[in-house]
Amino acid sequence: MQVTQTANKNVLDRVFKLSEHNTNVKTEIMAGITTFMTMAYILVVNVNILADAGMDRGAVFAATAIAAFIGSTVMGLLANYPIALAPGMGLNAFFAYTVVLGMGYSWQFALCAVLIEGIIFILLTITNVREKIIDCIPSVLKHAVTAGIGLFIAFIGLSNAGIVVNGATILALGNLKDPLVLLTIVGLLLAAVLIAKNVKGAFLLAMITISAIGMVAGLVELPKGIVSAAPSLKPVFLQALSVPAEQIFSLDMVVVVFTFLFVDLFDTVGCLVGVASKGNMLDENGKLPKAKQALFADAVATTSGALLGTSTVTAYVESAAGIGDGGRTGLTAVTTGLLFLLSLFFAPVFTAIPTQATAPVLILVGVMMASSLKEIDFSDFTNAIPAFLTFAMMPLAYSIADGIIFGIISYVVLKIATKRAKEINLSLIILS
Repeated sequence: MQVTQTANKNVLDRVFKLSEHNTNVKTEIMAGITTFMTMAYILVVNVNILADAGMDRGAVFAATAIAAFIGSTVMGLLANYPIALAPGMGLNAFFAYTVVLGMGYSWQFALCAVLIEGIIFILLTITNVREKIIDCIPSVLKHAVTAGIGLFIAFIGLSNAGIVVNGATILALGNLKDPLVLLTIVGLLLAAVLIAKNVKGAFLLAMITISAIGMVAGLVELPKGIVSAAPSLKPVFLQALSVPAEQIFSLDMVVVVFTFLFVDLFDTVGCLVGVASKGNMLDENGKLPKAKQALFADAVATTSGALLGTSTVTAYVESAAGIGDGGRTGLTAVTTGLLFLLSLFFAPVFTAIPTQATAPVLILVGVMMASSLKEIDFSDFTNAIPAFLTFAMMPLAYSIADGIIFGIISYVVLKIATKRAKEINLSLIILS
């Protein structure tokens, strides 16, 4: 038995280069579980959003879980990065509320647009166009993206927990007497103490503890059973291929594909750069060593997700939670992917993880990622202003893509206006 376990560890060490990354099997698996628990909400949220577009709830649940499994596993095996993938927030809202409910097209039309986007991304990745986009972004903006994503996911955590709410002053402090808000604050303090004491698996321990407290206190619903049959994919499977030719070659299809393409492009680039920076995966020149493999995994996941029957699959900023828990290799991503696959059969348990347990993790990951601000030279306003716009606009506009756009355009304009155009390259100008 011991010999078998040792052999398995050696295989995993060779495949994922664990020793080279100063990590081990236990740490990577714990990190993968943590990442999954911070992402598990997508299994519920994506279903609710796409159901508004008229799609079958059970089929979308299955498509979401399988697409996340494929994307995360391909990322882990191909790029060896601890970055998990799943249908993206924002993109699923555009899918349901703009394309279907707003423009009046069928959800099959929207799936077809996602499929076309995925195929285009595969071509752009093979030709290194997407990799060049990552490489041309200056280091100051990469640090700003990291900090911005940290602020963004911290804001998501604060908002989800009800600590920050809509108010007369745009945003206001929530009702701190609300038992659910108090439960979140307890979780935040518990996770903070565990991290400060360098406890391994701090995030996971905090989430399990808060989930248990919430259920015992009657604040959180208990799982409705443990094991369930996997829902059928049939109602949505391959429906992206059922769209009439006249709709595929319409101007509206071009507009929809273009929107999916660019929002996904900047979201993925921002996530990869920000999360990779957090895990010290960028090289000495600030470049992502296996950007092509990572982007290819993203493109394959989007394409397969469309065929399965779900909206655009993208890299998840919540991966930073697993990295914060020690994840450094693709074994973390593969673990997350396998848990998504298992969720098909244990849906009642996985979907019972309350927001109050995951929100503290998002907030504290934001703290960790905000440390990138110290790398920015705020004495040079041609760097400081674009960096500020990048990290400020992400939470304020509720969009990683918008933050990157504000940062890149202002960076190029300021460098040219101050006669420092030599500091920017042609690729960045074109991107701007």
